[in-house]
Parts: sequence; structure tokens; C-alpha cells
Amino acid sequence: MNICVFCGSAAGNNPLYASLATEFGKLLAEGGHSLVYGGGNIGLMGVIADIVLENHGKVIGVIPSFLAQREVAHQQLTQLEIVGTMHERKMRMAELANAFVVLPGGWGTLDEMAEILTWKQLGLVNQNLFILNSNNFFDPLLDQMRFMVKEGFLRQENLDSVVIANSPQQLFSMIP
Repeated sequence: MNICVFCGSAAGNNPLYASLATEFGKLLAEGGHSLVYGGGNIGLMGVIADIVLENHGKVIGVIPSFLAQREVAHQQLTQLEIVGTMHERKMRMAELANAFVVLPGGWGTLDEMAEILTWKQLGLVNQNLFILNSNNFFDPLLDQMRFMVKEGFLRQENLDSVVIANSPQQLFSMIP
């Protein structure tokens, strides 16, 4: 199974997040799954890619040319695809993915997650989206989503389609 991971190009201030990415990457490789991700060698993206590779897993990176030119493209991947734009990157990752997993990150991570959730709501993708909510990182965002339902801007069934896990082990036990 190709698992597309959205996560930070930074490691964050708490070393727990790098540990989380390490544990997730190890479980992904041990389970025989392939990683699809944004192709970077920095932050949590670099951590997870390195761990999957160290554990003899397959890693497919998709990165826009302007980021590859900034020397943030991971050069040791199983496969690196260079695309023209950020939008093409998200489209290509979605084409490759059998499931989506969101780990801690910033604007880019939120953008990728929101686009997939929108596409899922519109029926453009059917893959499951999992949020790895370790350290309660996503609690404020999940509260906002619940408020969106309460205020009539999001249907409950759309929110219910988001699968929440609190640990990498729990998440992998939920993947069909």
C-alpha cells in the first residue's frame, strides 16, 4: 500500500515529533508499505524518509522544481518525481496514494490536508485520511472542525470520515 504522509518541513520544538516520525516510518517500512511524500530532506519529511529507507522500505518523493533547485530534494529516494507546481505535487501524490496520513506540520501540512478533505467531500478521492494526533497536536484544529459542524458549514458525515489515531501503532491497526 502507498501511504501518503503530510508533515512538517521543520522538526518542531519538541523532540517528540521527530520520535513520532521515526516510529511511524519504521512501522510503515516493517509493514511493507511505501511512503509517498513531498520529497524533501528537511524536517519531519526528511526524518520519515530516512527511517523508511534505513528499514529497506520504498520512498516516492514528489517535489516541485523550484524546491528541488533550493537543494531541499532528498537525493537518496527510491523514486523522486519533479513536477512544475505545488498543485501538481498534491495531485500526483493523491494519484499515488492508497491512504493519507497527517503528522504535525505547519501551513503546508494544513493546506495538503484541507485539499484532500475537500476532494474527499466532493467525491474526487476516496482514500481514507488519518490524523496522527500524538501529544494532542491537532486538538485545536479538531475542535474548530467540530465548531464548523455545529455552525452548519461542515456536514457531520464529512467530519466522521476523518480517522483520528493517537499513536503510530493505533493508526496502523486502523488502516484496512
